[in-house]
Amino acid sequence: MEGTVLLAVGLPLWLFADGIETPVVTLTKAGLVLAVIGAVTLLGAAWSAVRNPGAAGRP
Repeated sequence: MEGTVLLAVGLPLWLFADGIETPVVTLTKAGLVLAVIGAVTLLGAAWSAVRNPGAAGRP
């Protein structure tokens, strides 16, 4: 779930926030970092689901 949210927030930031200036970090870099973290989280969840399909709903 959190991987999907990070990817959904990071990808538009990376693609469309090019002209917006912030004092600390550019929004395109922050969006790229969020998108990468979200994609890695989703890949990890998919890998876990493939490796152990019976444990999908367990905490």
